[in-house]
Amino acid sequence: MLHLYLITDRHATRGRELVSVISECLDAGVRMVQAREKDLPHAELLALCGRLRELTRRADARLFINSDVDVAREVGADGIHLPHNLVILPEDAPGLSIGVSVHRLGEAIEAERDGAEFVVFGPIYDTPSKRAFGPPQGLGPLATVARSVRIPVLAIGGITPERVPEVRSAGAGGVAVISAILSADSPADATKRFLEELA
Repeated sequence: MLHLYLITDRHATRGRELVSVISECLDAGVRMVQAREKDLPHAELLALCGRLRELTRRADARLFINSDVDVAREVGADGIHLPHNLVILPEDAPGLSIGVSVHRLGEAIEAERDGAEFVVFGPIYDTPSKRAFGPPQGLGPLATVARSVRIPVLAIGGITPERVPEVRSAGAGGVAVISAILSADSPADATKRFLEELA
């Protein structure tokens, strides 16, 4: 099965409590979660990630923490997720897997060389949350990146269940999703639809 990587955004849950929504998604089959709440103060982030660690452990799911190695260590996370311009080598984060967000082929190649377990590439399609990273990349660049590295490449940006087959055909090893699940009427049902397409 290809990867479904759920990325948190407490502002995307339509007023529902983030931990409850993530719990629903884990019950529905999500097995990789990235805690990405960059604007939270350290103490609040630590508390949130501690709760997510309890949930992911119960579900036998992996938890990645965005950029904060200290929080990742404190809660016993499985990994750390980094922007391409923040390099943390595996020896600097012992016991933690590393995922890296990339927007160009060269960044993906560098991330693989530096020990990343996987990269998240995009945005593939237009999406409000990723407009700051430039126009959509499209399927062609995704295919080029997927052919050029040996580690899994997860597609991000405007990914819906209906688009999974085409990103899969382009070589993606899975998809990273925020609002298509967190903002759905039923996050659990949205999770199941993604997993059906990824199976």
